[in-house]
Amino acid sequence: MSATPSTTPTALVLGLTGAIGGAIAASLARRGYAIRALTRRPPADRPALGFPVDWRDGDARDAASVRAAAEGASLIVHGVNPPGYARWREEALPMLANTIAAAKTASATILFPGNVYVYSTASPAVVSETTPRQPTTRKGKVRLEMEEMLEQAARDHGVRVIAVRAGDFFGPGVTNSWFAQAMAKGGMAATSVQRLTRPGIGHAWAYVPDLAETFARLVDIRAELPAYTMLNFAGHYDVTGHDMTDAVRRVLGRPDLPVRPFPWIILWLAAPFVGFMREALEMRWLWKQSLALDNRRLVGLLGAEPHTPLDEAVRAALRRASAR
Repeated sequence: MSATPSTTPTALVLGLTGAIGGAIAASLARRGYAIRALTRRPPADRPALGFPVDWRDGDARDAASVRAAAEGASLIVHGVNPPGYARWREEALPMLANTIAAAKTASATILFPGNVYVYSTASPAVVSETTPRQPTTRKGKVRLEMEEMLEQAARDHGVRVIAVRAGDFFGPGVTNSWFAQAMAKGGMAATSVQRLTRPGIGHAWAYVPDLAETFARLVDIRAELPAYTMLNFAGHYDVTGHDMTDAVRRVLGRPDLPVRPFPWIILWLAAPFVGFMREALEMRWLWKQSLALDNRRLVGLLGAEPHTPLDEAVRAALRRASAR
């Protein structure tokens, strides 16, 4: 493999094969960044992407691997999560610590996708960047610790961080999501749609290509940003509780497609035996009360939030789900 020219900026992407890591990498590649990835996958299992990738063998849980892969990088995308939606404290915190240490050594900016787990049933229906974070769930408490680690790294060690908080992911390549696995299972061949909330309960959705473009635009102006920047991404907010299911039916051309309530009882029954079900149930509160993200600060910086029309975004998500 030929060496990357020194004039070409490099982005190390941890979690390139995941939905958000891959989408951010694609947006950065379009801006001329060389993309480097750390992976445990053998060469035969590495996906072919629409841009060149400098694959490095290693594990995000290994500090030396991350440090070596970050050498010469100006950005580190922290797009990794514990496998199996479990062991958050045991794995998520050490992985982020490795990213922070590598960023400090390489003088790289960390790109960090945040989420709404840091809130709780006591949170208001609309949250801003200054809304108190008071999680009550295990994952929420870990996510708060992660954000505090990044804040401390910026404050005490000068590590630059761009974090964007968003709702539930959906879109091309987003396979392990509530949209793909519950609401519109089967993609373009779906025979019914499942409603996850009661009518009138709003829910925040994030179309991943829009979120990735938001990160890339913030990278473009990162010299103007504070060392630690956390911003809200509004995405597609389902105001009525049936905006998304209506969009699925419109895109499929099936206004008569049955809409059924999601069978939460299945998760309750399986939770004692299936770890994923237990972890998913912990966040059910997000489907029982409205939570929207106020993006005025982001819009003030970028002029507008990247926003694909809902039906176009849903169509892309359904088509990719059908192609799996």
